[in-house]
Amino acid sequence: MRENEVVGRGYNLRETEQDPTAHAEVIALRQAASVLGSWRLERCWMIVTLEPCAMCAGAMVLSRIGGCVFGCSDPKGGFLGSLANLSDWPGLNHRFPIHGGVLSEDAGEKLKGFFRHLRDRN
Repeated sequence: MRENEVVGRGYNLRETEQDPTAHAEVIALRQAASVLGSWRLERCWMIVTLEPCAMCAGAMVLSRIGGCVFGCSDPKGGFLGSLANLSDWPGLNHRFPIHGGVLSEDAGEKLKGFFRHLRDRN
């Protein structure tokens, strides 16, 4: 999201693509960079349902993202506050603000539905 405009959108495609890097955040970052013609996404904010993992948080640092908003914390894999916080890691050359727990109940319901659908498919 940049200035209230969606510039990249992503969905978790790990199972569909059999690609361990096909997380929603990575796909959205790639799309935003393509739309904007730059890998530097300083004025963009990532808005996601679940707290990003280490790979996604690292990709946000590398993209110079402006900030991140997420719904549910991820105590088993989250790297924007739960297990560690890459958005403010000493020694990295970029830091960004995070706002976690935004609409967490709604986000939790959406995640439950997503995982229920995956279980039903299998």
